[in-house]
Amino acid sequence: MPQHEYAEDPEPCEHVPAGPLYVPVRPGPTGCTARFFRTPLGGRTAVGFSTEHLLTAALGAGQPWIRLAEPALRALAAPTGITALTVDPQFSAPAAVPSGGSADAWRHWDPQRIGALRTAEAVPAGKLTTG
Repeated sequence: MPQHEYAEDPEPCEHVPAGPLYVPVRPGPTGCTARFFRTPLGGRTAVGFSTEHLLTAALGAGQPWIRLAEPALRALAAPTGITALTVDPQFSAPAAVPSGGSADAWRHWDPQRIGALRTAEAVPAGKLTTG
């Protein structure tokens, strides 16, 4: 059987062009600005979607967008120190806001008042084990 010589495989960290992307933007005083997001671990990332449908599914139908090539999006993000690019993120969640709507509502949180689990009431006697 003949052996084929393959060119060197790209490293996983090498960037492969993603093609034209649907990039979420926000309007500003001088025009539109690309929106940047945070990863689950808190790092900043540029975001692009391969289809308009995926963008609207993640961010809503009212989200304005522009078409940009992947290198152009990276060039926009570079001056801000953002080097990560996320294409077609699968999950998005709204920003966490305490139930009171106030940024410092957590300071008034009282576990007794909201029905915290009380071991004596929740677990019948004899069901606890020590490990």
